[in-house]
Amino acid sequence: MPEWLVLVYKIPPEPTRLRAGIWRKLKAAGAIYLQNGVTALPADPAGERVLRSIAQEAREMGGTAYLLQGHVLGDATALEVAYNAARDEEYTELISRCQDVHAELARERTINKYTFAELEENEDDLAKLEAWDAKIRRRDRFGAPLGPAATQALSACRADLEDFAIAVYTAVDHGSAAPAKGDETRGTGAAQSDT
Repeated sequence: MPEWLVLVYKIPPEPTRLRAGIWRKLKAAGAIYLQNGVTALPADPAGERVLRSIAQEAREMGGTAYLLQGHVLGDATALEVAYNAARDEEYTELISRCQDVHAELARERTINKYTFAELEENEDDLAKLEAWDAKIRRRDRFGAPLGPAATQALSACRADLEDFAIAVYTAVDHGSAAPAKGDETRGTGAAQSDT
């Protein structure tokens, strides 16, 4: 049975940017809210460091914070289910962003925009999704149900981008192999041998 870290905190309502900052840090750590001002995270040294830092920040804002560690008495599965649900929300958004990459590549194909700039832009987008996936997986301590679907979605993105890259290379190669003026016959033969 895993141990959990529970942070109970209360901070002044103003300024709201400080409240939002704490919320973002808790979300980035993968903490789930049990109720307003009460979050939980599976116990590990990295999580403890983050929650200790947030607790100190809350105190510096003039609030209160208590960090507890222990086992769930009773239905521990319910807490794991809630934690998995939070990861599945992240995986769902990641899968949605993968669909956006497919849609973007489809638009580029429709307008025959096979350029290195478009390829690089989409490679950057995929790299960001892969980095985000790595962060989610570090937080996915209990094997959230949508983890495999996210893996498949990223794999499909990579494959689609690879196909697009091949089309870009083909378009660029054909463009650079255009026949010189007065050399159309040789160029036509070269084009026919490529097909």
